[in-house]
Amino acid sequence: GALYSRKFTIDGEQISLQVQDTPFVSLEDNTDSICCQEQINRSIYWADGFVFVYSITDYESYRVLRPLHQHIRRIHPNANIPLLLMANKGDLLRARQVSSKEGLQLAGELGGSYHEVSARENCEGVHEAFQQLCQELSRIIGSCNGEKRRGLHLVRPKSPNMQDLKRRLKQALTSKGKSATML
Repeated sequence: GALYSRKFTIDGEQISLQVQDTPFVSLEDNTDSICCQEQINRSIYWADGFVFVYSITDYESYRVLRPLHQHIRRIHPNANIPLLLMANKGDLLRARQVSSKEGLQLAGELGGSYHEVSARENCEGVHEAFQQLCQELSRIIGSCNGEKRRGLHLVRPKSPNMQDLKRRLKQALTSKGKSATML
């Protein structure tokens, strides 16, 4: 899977987004269990949000989402991690195998938002869906005050704001100046 990075602004705040494409998730033979590479488990472990993409023209791509969500819940049992369910190929209505109603129902069941898009004909729909997910992520992460990563209880390094850095630098320079004059 490829890693894509983008920076953009949401509500006046610059956001750095990294999207890890995690292909090759499939259902094991005649079961509702998923088979995935270890790389995908690493991506799931560190993710702050999830985008589940399926094709409305491929029912099997839809079927894998419920077991994948269960797999993620085993890795993050108590986490409040935003989820976006994206139904792609909205331009191929004649070949539809998954109804909008099924997509909406699954999104409700998994606790995520639902967007039916056509990446081919309207990339704006994809952009709007990602932007909505990022706004939700920003809200959730902001409410954590940088203290803990949801579900993992790992302390995140605090990124000091510019005002705090200026204050500390000024204090350091002032105290050095005072100690130099005292000598």
